[in-house]
Amino acid sequence: MSPSRSTEIIDGPYAWFRLAISILLSTLGGAGMWAVVVVLPAVQADYGVDRSDASIPYTLTMLGFAAGNVLIGRWVDRSGIFRPVIGSALALGAGFSLAALSADIRTFSLAQGFLVGIGTAATFGPLLADLSHFFEKRRGIAVAAAACGNYLAGVLWPSFIQWSFTFTDWRSTYFMIAAICVATMVPLSFFLRRPPPIRSDPAHGASASFGLRQANMSPRALQGLLVLAGLGCCVAMSMPQVHIVAYCVDLGYGVARGADMLAIMLGAGIFSRLASGLLADRIGGVKTLLVGSVGQCLALFLYLPFDGLASLYLVSLIFGLAQGGIVPSYAVIVREYLPAREAGQRVGFVIMATVLGMALGGWMSGWIYDLTGSYEAAFVNGIAWNFLNIGVMVLIMMRGRERAAAA
Repeated sequence: MSPSRSTEIIDGPYAWFRLAISILLSTLGGAGMWAVVVVLPAVQADYGVDRSDASIPYTLTMLGFAAGNVLIGRWVDRSGIFRPVIGSALALGAGFSLAALSADIRTFSLAQGFLVGIGTAATFGPLLADLSHFFEKRRGIAVAAAACGNYLAGVLWPSFIQWSFTFTDWRSTYFMIAAICVATMVPLSFFLRRPPPIRSDPAHGASASFGLRQANMSPRALQGLLVLAGLGCCVAMSMPQVHIVAYCVDLGYGVARGADMLAIMLGAGIFSRLASGLLADRIGGVKTLLVGSVGQCLALFLYLPFDGLASLYLVSLIFGLAQGGIVPSYAVIVREYLPAREAGQRVGFVIMATVLGMALGGWMSGWIYDLTGSYEAAFVNGIAWNFLNIGVMVLIMMRGRERAAAA
């Protein structure tokens, strides 16, 4: 592909078409992350296990998702996104089917972790990294919009699962999800066969060196801080997202109310992600992430005094509006400061940290619940981890200011 042709593709009509396909794939593949959240009470009752054991399938799903973001990210850096997306569709189909056939919590957990989790990974971090090569001026909003697919999945799939529960059980629902993923994702993947446009590597250009001077630290140190920040924000984020359905059941509001709150939370997150993308194009990824993290922490505080039905709906809305833009901001930060040729694996590494945070937080909240008999201490635990994220992002921002002042 000639340089002039690659310039036409970047930020051009094809780039926006590719964004639309990426959103669809992220929405479909996101079933792997959200289905297990909604079926958690049914799975717990079916297998006769306690809350912490019932949380293990989600934890393993997120661990598989975390590992997949790094491994598939490296694959995307070498050969593009087309084959990984096909592999994702097949893994999701096999994983949901095996989970539906499982006779015990162990088999169910392994199917979720090794097949569903890894299969879901291709439709998030690697997809965002691939898409980022097709945008320059509007990279923030493009990456944020593609990341919205994950939240669209959180809006649509829980509603679909709740609807299916009116006439069937969770096992039949899993078979339906398997069929939908394979039938839709494989054909859509063929629209992504075009490789990324030829472009210079910012690792050797002025923009990259400027970014590293702004960060005032080595790429390795910056990556390490982003990993720590991602872990902290997502341990906090996981408390409402993973346990809101179970929390509503404990309060006597039922599964349907909890699923509605999850849908509201993630629906608001879509708006938040789009707004954060526009904001990142103006003020940069670090400041955008800090805004979202502070908002998320304030929302977590609101869960402590308010547990009425109406107030929980409102707090869940506030939480969604606050936290939606946090995770895609990491991808923007990586592309602002780190080499483009390593985008897949570096974005994947940071996304892995956020997913590990979700996995750790999902299990930890269930463990704290089993110890205390309520979710109050689990919310406090989330707030503490959120402060860690805020501290790291303030450090990165202040180091940048120190370097600018010295210059």
